Amino acid sequence: MLDFAPGLALLTSPAILFFFLGAVAAFARSDLVVPEPVAKATSLYLMLCIGFKGGAEARTAGLHVDFIVAAIIGVALSAAMPLLVYAILKRVTRLDRATLCAQAATYGSVSVVTFAAGRDYLTVLGMAPGGYMAAVLALMETPAILTALLLLNGAADKSPGRGRAILSEVFFGAATVMLLGSFIIGLASGPVGMAKLDLFVGPLFQGALCFFLLDIGLVAARRLMAGGGKLTPTLLGFALVFPVALALLTLAIARVAGLSVGDGALLAILAASASYIAVPAAMRLAAPQADTGIYITSSLAVTFPFNLTAGIALCATAAAWLWRQ
Repeated sequence: MLDFAPGLALLTSPAILFFFLGAVAAFARSDLVVPEPVAKATSLYLMLCIGFKGGAEARTAGLHVDFIVAAIIGVALSAAMPLLVYAILKRVTRLDRATLCAQAATYGSVSVVTFAAGRDYLTVLGMAPGGYMAAVLALMETPAILTALLLLNGAADKSPGRGRAILSEVFFGAATVMLLGSFIIGLASGPVGMAKLDLFVGPLFQGALCFFLLDIGLVAARRLMAGGGKLTPTLLGFALVFPVALALLTLAIARVAGLSVGDGALLAILAASASYIAVPAAMRLAAPQADTGIYITSSLAVTFPFNLTAGIALCATAAAWLWRQ
C-alpha cells in the first residue's frame, strides 16, 4: 500500500531544486540577489495565477453536493487553523507577532504541489478524488491568509475607528485584492477566460514559480545565517506533528460528513500541507518584517518533504482503513 517513490521524485522537480539552489548560493556567500521590485512583481503574478485558476476551476465544478460539503469543511479549517497555530506557538515559542502570524497562515493554507502529488497518488491506488477538489484547493488558500492578517493588525490596537481601518488593511491590501479579485474574475469568466489566459497562468507560471523559489531560498538561508530565523526543536516538532494531527482530525470530519474515501483522503492531505507559495507571496507584501527563515523554511524544508515522502502515503492508508470501518 505504501509507495514513497512518487513523493521522492517530486523532490527533484525544478521549482524545489531552485529553492535549494538559492539556499546553497546564500550559504556559499554568493552575491546573487533578486531586486526587490522584481520579487514583489513576481509575488503579485503568482497570486494572480493562483486566484484566477482557482476561480475558473470552481466555475467548472458547479454546485455538486460533494463539492459543497468538501468546500465548507476546507474553508472552515483554513479559516480556523491559524487561530489554533497562533495560540499554540505563542505559548511555546518566543516568536515576534509578525512571524507568528506568518507561521499561522502557512499552516492554515495549503500547498499546490502537495495537492497534485496526493491526487496522483490516490488515483494510482484506485481512490481517485472528484475533479472539483481542485476548486476546494483554491478556496482553502485565502481564508488562512485573511485570518492571519486580522491577527496581525487587529489585536494590539483598540483605538476608536481602528476596526474599520483593520478591515480596510485586510480586505483591500495588495495581497488580498490580488488573490480574491483574480479568483472572482476567474469565477466569472470560467473556462472561456481560462482558455484565453492558459499560457499566462499555465506554463509561464511554472517558470515564475522557479524564479520565486530561487529568491525565497536566498532570503530564507540568509535570514538563518544572520541568526534571525532559528528553527528550534519546538518549531521542528511542530512542523511534523501538527500537520499529522490535523490530517487525522480532517479524516474523521470527512468520514462523518459522508465524503468518498478519495475526497476525504485528499482533503486530509490538503489540511496536512503547508503553503510555500501563496502565503510567502502575500506576507512579503503584508508583513515583510516576518522572519522567512522560520515560516518558509519550516514549511518547505520540513513539512513539505515529509508529506511527499511519507505523509501522503500515511493519509491514504489511514483513509482506506477508516472508510472500511
